[in-house]
Amino acid sequence: MERPAWAPRSIDISVPSVARIYDYYLGGSHNFEVDRQAARRAMDFMPGLPKIMQANRAFMRRAVRYAAAEGITQFLDIGSGIPTFGNVHEVAGAASPGAHVVYVDHDPVAVAHSQAVLEGNDHADVIAADLLKPQEILSSPQLTRLIDLNRPVALLLVAILHFVEDTDDPYGAVAELRDALAPGSLLILTHASYEGIPLPAERFEGTVGVYKDIRNPLIMRSRDEIARFFEGYDMVEPGLVPMPRWRPDTAPEDEDPYAFSGFAGVGRTA
Repeated sequence: MERPAWAPRSIDISVPSVARIYDYYLGGSHNFEVDRQAARRAMDFMPGLPKIMQANRAFMRRAVRYAAAEGITQFLDIGSGIPTFGNVHEVAGAASPGAHVVYVDHDPVAVAHSQAVLEGNDHADVIAADLLKPQEILSSPQLTRLIDLNRPVALLLVAILHFVEDTDDPYGAVAELRDALAPGSLLILTHASYEGIPLPAERFEGTVGVYKDIRNPLIMRSRDEIARFFEGYDMVEPGLVPMPRWRPDTAPEDEDPYAFSGFAGVGRTA
């Protein structure tokens, strides 16, 4: 397999990546055939996966605009993935000129492309780090340069926590990040769930199996289990709901049924 010029030498291009599979679902070009094969296998069981990813992105943009309207000018996006049109720094910058954004990802392709996209941008940066190591993120020079933790921050955990198994204590990591944030900060979150999927659960198990095969297990949590991530936050109306129902720009009834798979919510620290 020929290595594209944009692919860092350090990565194994024969192994699928969740970030690059997500990029493929969104119609991006920074993915390899091995990623496309995995994505197509997952879509054999659940053809609406791209619609779910599009709903994720649409929710993220609405939530960022909401945060900016609430006066928040600092954004920390963990599990940010490969840059696509309408990224957080673009949405936040349009809504609040001068907003500061820090992206975090552990995928080398996602980090390399973020660095390329953000070159020359004094208001945004990227950290190569893992959600499960909050202190590495919080103490990084990129974050300390751009984000003042004594002022409110919008923390984005969009479509990332369902790739963290309970044995790795995702609740502990989210709580550690929460405790570092100033009062008035926001948690912006989406998470996959069997609830809302317009297919029998046993059919979607095939998609779960694809992610297990590529050693990135997809953890399907219930609404109550997802709500636990918001402990210590007051939920912003309308609460934890299917993505198209969170402060929609258009009638949710017009959305594809697959877009209602999983949940989204925003919480505010007291």
